[in-house]
Amino acid sequence: MEAELTPAVADDAPALAGAIVIHAQKLCKTADHLWRVLSEVSIPTDGLTDARQQHKVTFGTESMARVYLYQTIYDLAQSEVADRLANRPSLLKRLGLEKPPTQQNISYAWEQFSEQTKTTLDAAATGIALEARDNDVISDALVPIDIDEDDVEDDETEQTLSRAHVREEGSKVVELARRHGFGEFDSGRADNRIYEDEQILDLFATACLTQGSAHSEGEAGWFLDENDVCDDSTFLRVIKQFATPANEEVTASVQELQIEDIVAFTERYRDAVMTSFDEATENILRTVRHEDPFDDRHVVAAVDFAHVPYHVWPWIDKGEKIPKAEYPPMVSGYKDDGEIKHGYTFATITIVGNNVPLILGIEPVKEHSEWEPKDAPSDSKGEVVDVLLERAQQYVDLDEVLLDRGFYSNEVYATIHDRGLVYTTPVPKYEDDYESIKEIKTRDGVDAAVKHKVPFAIDGELHHTAEFLYVPATSDDADGNYAVFVTNRDHVNPAEIRHVTNSYSRRWDIENQYKSIKSFLPKTSSKDYRVRLFIFTFAALLYNLWRLTDYLVKVGTDREIRSPPVVTARTFVRAVGRSLREGG
Repeated sequence: MEAELTPAVADDAPALAGAIVIHAQKLCKTADHLWRVLSEVSIPTDGLTDARQQHKVTFGTESMARVYLYQTIYDLAQSEVADRLANRPSLLKRLGLEKPPTQQNISYAWEQFSEQTKTTLDAAATGIALEARDNDVISDALVPIDIDEDDVEDDETEQTLSRAHVREEGSKVVELARRHGFGEFDSGRADNRIYEDEQILDLFATACLTQGSAHSEGEAGWFLDENDVCDDSTFLRVIKQFATPANEEVTASVQELQIEDIVAFTERYRDAVMTSFDEATENILRTVRHEDPFDDRHVVAAVDFAHVPYHVWPWIDKGEKIPKAEYPPMVSGYKDDGEIKHGYTFATITIVGNNVPLILGIEPVKEHSEWEPKDAPSDSKGEVVDVLLERAQQYVDLDEVLLDRGFYSNEVYATIHDRGLVYTTPVPKYEDDYESIKEIKTRDGVDAAVKHKVPFAIDGELHHTAEFLYVPATSDDADGNYAVFVTNRDHVNPAEIRHVTNSYSRRWDIENQYKSIKSFLPKTSSKDYRVRLFIFTFAALLYNLWRLTDYLVKVGTDREIRSPPVVTARTFVRAVGRSLREGG
């Protein structure tokens, strides 16, 4: 291996590079991130020559050697390395630096390394990269495409990659997405089953693409004489099995089991589905860890409710307050554009802002509805948010949480504050603040204001204080033509108000996310909660896998991560369906 990795030179460079690579190879067996390999790999500085006066340097030989390995593996310019070190504290720490070096610091250190040292580090970087790829620390799909200049068309503003290159890269990462996502779902059926789980998921992906149903896809399979398409009853039964604990039989529907505490009962199904979703999410994050796109200076998550409509009236006679006895217990009422609708509710937490927008957690929500008894069980919003934050913080280091106005409650804010996170959310009703708004309007040249240290209490005792921010509303029909936000930031200065409230717009990533998820939802008339739960969760997984695919294609083709999608959502779902048919 050393002969392939290191050039033939008349010194100890090959042996030293080989020793570094051998240690890196051992680390790659257990590491889930290239940064961890680079931070722990042994670099014998006695074999490196650094002409700088060591008693005067701020950045030592070993740390700068790690910086060079990082720069070489990722094929970065010195300015890019300096920017990353300035903006990613975790990377800085991993490479053994207390503060970020400037581009001049990096350039000077490299100039003072001997040719033998440069040769050693170049060879070691190549070897570490190969070992990382061989051990899935770096995915093959992340290797940049070698673009032929003849295949690149000139545009007035930028070079546009040819469709052939995107297609070549996309085919690799679609298969990667399929393996990472679909492979985590196991129906637990007997080995003599006629249809494999992947065939069922193929049918589901097709239904997502066409927004069809189990019945329509099964009927199409019969009409087209496609032997790999099961009938709709088989499809629905397997979907229930995906959402049923391994030690439980698929029996009657949730309603027919007459369970008194529906929240506790459906928790079992939630655990069965979410275990698969969480494992798939972990696979996705492991794939993108090579760049650690979430390890930025400020990581923001958005929490919101998603409603999946259920078009059945809950009342036998609303005037007489007589509800339907068999109405699905997890369906609740909600407002949409001022109209009361009915549907299933799911809370999600999603990374937003300048990072890859991925859903890190889903939590089904049981809300209390007017047709239910007053003592009917329901989920606490504070507990729902706590569960979502717990799950997200297993994957990333969060800094701030943005919430919809539907989460406005002392309990929710206390939960977030106790985790040491910043929150920002609009205030749904603020009649008590009209005097503050009038005061803003009476002051010439002032269009925003802040009320400091507003107390938030839990059980009658002060928990923390927050800032109320008043800014002109963007909607003409807003009460008082002003919007009010609340945040637990420390003492927001008037000059900072606009920055804080404008930053809240990053939450709109989640609105686009819900549109994508809903475009994936197939039709179903099933009242069984397991079917409804699986459908939403799998649609969310498709969304994540689409984002993963688009991200990897952009990395492989050297595009900006937050640029418009190279691969559209519907194109991805179609490609997944074809990949399943070809591979399954």
